[in-house]
Amino acid sequence: MRALSSNVAGRLEQRKTSLPDCALVIIDKMTPTEHEKVDMKKVNCQLLTRNIIGSAAILLLTAFTAQAASAGKSQHQKVQDGAKAYLMSELGSDNADTKVNVEIVDIDERIAIPACPEGFSYNADQASLSQSYISVRVSCRNNDWYLFTSAHVNRTRQVIVTSGMISPGTVLTSENLQAADIDVNRLRHTAYTDIDALVGARMKRRVRDGQPVQSNMLCFVCKGDRITISANLSGMQVKTAGIAKQDGVVGDTIQVVNANSQKAVIAEVASAQEVVVSL
Repeated sequence: MRALSSNVAGRLEQRKTSLPDCALVIIDKMTPTEHEKVDMKKVNCQLLTRNIIGSAAILLLTAFTAQAASAGKSQHQKVQDGAKAYLMSELGSDNADTKVNVEIVDIDERIAIPACPEGFSYNADQASLSQSYISVRVSCRNNDWYLFTSAHVNRTRQVIVTSGMISPGTVLTSENLQAADIDVNRLRHTAYTDIDALVGARMKRRVRDGQPVQSNMLCFVCKGDRITISANLSGMQVKTAGIAKQDGVVGDTIQVVNANSQKAVIAEVASAQEVVVSL
């Protein structure tokens, strides 16, 4: 503030050097009584000088206000940055495969935020940390001051999505699949992270471009498919032909019928061509 005042004073001194002698007398020498005795020319000069001094005062006030506003904004930003860092530390370990982005809602600049020598404290309800919008309590122990700010949390995960429109019955290949970061709120069912793991699966319905590929929209083994039934018996692997009676993805257990004996068994889907029976 001292440097700011010196700067304005310097500007005022520069203006004084360019004034007529009467103005310098009015500024530096004349008393109120002497002001009343000057002629009209000097009165006009006095008014001019007062305007100059008034302008300098306004300049000083404006600069001071701007400086105060800048300091206030810095304090607001400090609190917002602290709230973001707090949430990132709380949410960063949610899931190693999930990317977390936090956007803090700007605090109203009209709110006065005091200095906090010990540093601000941040706290959020643990139950709310899984939500998209989180309220954070900011407080200072030095003066019992606190406020609530809010944040929007976006969680994304890299999963496999469709590349182009895909029709029902289409067998997936590496050409119609790609990886993309998707909001986890869009993933209602099991999503996939490996393109190779989806090659050979069949789409059950029409899917638009960029849609996350999830377990409910496809089948590796589809109802009516002719598949191979494998079983381990006394250390030997036995295989026979079968027909799927249900849709299933890898890892699902479905009902299949032995094509030779017509006996129904429960088997685990191992691939698009094979199921495994546990004996």
